Amino acid sequence: MTPRTSDPSRTAVFTGTFDPLTLGHLDVIRRGRLLFEHVVIGIGVNPNKGSLFSIDERVALAREIVASFPNVSVESFEELAVQFVRRIGARVILRGVRTLSDMEYEFGMSLTNNRLDPFVETVFLMADGEYSHVSSSLIKQIARYGGAASLGRFVPEQIIAPIMAKMQSKPAEL
Repeated sequence: MTPRTSDPSRTAVFTGTFDPLTLGHLDVIRRGRLLFEHVVIGIGVNPNKGSLFSIDERVALAREIVASFPNVSVESFEELAVQFVRRIGARVILRGVRTLSDMEYEFGMSLTNNRLDPFVETVFLMADGEYSHVSSSLIKQIARYGGAASLGRFVPEQIIAPIMAKMQSKPAEL
């Protein structure tokens, strides 16, 4: 694991499936790294979602995208987010909120996480208006029907080609 600050409240963990990582995610990462000494991107498995990329591919792509940020690292996990945060010695979960429905969901998750570990806090960053409508499902639709030229408005340039390659080899239901 990547070394972090000795103060666990100065490390934030931004959890999600990041399948794929979008410019909205990157915006939260950029802003979060200015607020905290260290940001860990925790890439998890959601058994209720069909993934475009394997967890190893998502970790590799995320590491490439954030390589220029010295205080950001990327790790995978297969447990509850709050357990992962506690295991790596952090005390803050960083979340991006796009819409009111996101806020309702995140509020419920925050309350649940607090019941599981009252020493882990959740910090919310509102999405930049430019990215508030972007979701991984939307990215997959744009890739399938709009092509690579359209993706550049929504995802980092480094992952356009991998997304297009995956979309060509995956069935249409993803």
